[in-house]
Amino acid sequence: MSPIRSATAAALASAVLATTLTGCQFGAEEQDTSPIVIGADLELSGAAAPVGKAYQRALELKVDQLNSSGALNGRKIELKVKDNRSDASESLRNIGEFSDDSRVSAIIMGGCNECAVGAARTIDEKRVPTIALAAAGAVADPVAQRRYVFKLAPNAADSAAALTAEMRRAGVRKVGVLHSDDDYGREGLAALNREFAKANIKSQREVAVRNTATEVGQQIGVLTAREPDALVVWTPPEQAMLAATAAQQAGFEGSLFFDASAAGDLFLGTAARATERATLIFTQTMVIDDVIATTPAKAARRQWFQDYTARFGGYHGSSSFAADAVQLIADAELRAGGPAGQVNRDGIRDVLETSQMDGLSGPIRMTPDNHSGLMPQALTTLVARNGRWRLAG
Repeated sequence: MSPIRSATAAALASAVLATTLTGCQFGAEEQDTSPIVIGADLELSGAAAPVGKAYQRALELKVDQLNSSGALNGRKIELKVKDNRSDASESLRNIGEFSDDSRVSAIIMGGCNECAVGAARTIDEKRVPTIALAAAGAVADPVAQRRYVFKLAPNAADSAAALTAEMRRAGVRKVGVLHSDDDYGREGLAALNREFAKANIKSQREVAVRNTATEVGQQIGVLTAREPDALVVWTPPEQAMLAATAAQQAGFEGSLFFDASAAGDLFLGTAARATERATLIFTQTMVIDDVIATTPAKAARRQWFQDYTARFGGYHGSSSFAADAVQLIADAELRAGGPAGQVNRDGIRDVLETSQMDGLSGPIRMTPDNHSGLMPQALTTLVARNGRWRLAG
């Protein structure tokens, strides 16, 4: 091939890949200005609504930021939100409708473990890339049966290891465990017991509580009767705050340790006194205003915290996972390529599977063998002080 023809071919190839040149050159694709459509299946009513609404706010804020940034090569993200009412069967219907809409590039699911696990087979059969914000390991594992499913939430094993390390530092020897009566709660209990065995910590009693519970006094009474050094609370935010208040009312004087699933609002409100000095394992974004922005990633996290707080009047810990999911999908859509105006779901899946990003939540790494992207290094230790979460130390 002549040098001129070789150079022309290279130019055309790069134009197609970049999707930034119009069709004035022969063979070049027209610039793709079609919307990037993301479906969101969220818990906007029912038991898990507080977290679901926080995810919705985060998704809308992140979409607005990306659409006004000019970083999408002339394209805009369009968010389609459906309420699953905290119900797995309703969630499955939503997933089916999104999957059958050829304009939808990918789906973001909320924090409902049962919903994400229950929809995994349909997601793979429909071949629609999906990022779930649910924490249970079964959401993204086994990978062979979850090829199109990815997870963006703290992993039970990482959280258990970090919690146990803090308890060992504090000299805790005897604990009681309150855990959610679901896949993630049982997974967490198993992970805690593995870590306790290594650290010579004795679990005196373990009690399960439903995610819909509005009263946990009886369960806390059972746990505190043994007079443990500490209580580990491995539940969603609402039950965690109820547990802290119940422990205070029971006269419990030991320490409280919360798993990442308990992270909710930055300010602790009516539970402020009950949670004083409690320990939470979570990502740094929750308290990024305590952190000196020494890197671009930390500066971005601080900006996100400030933007979310400015728009919504407070901060919710889990919001960063939703924002990172939007970023991952937008990046994958732009990198996947394909004919203008046509969704390339297989290409998006392939890009997601090797995505690496220093996200708002922390370092995220997906691989063909691991579809749960949040790295252990993303987790840090927070302490409740004067009615809000602070960086420990």
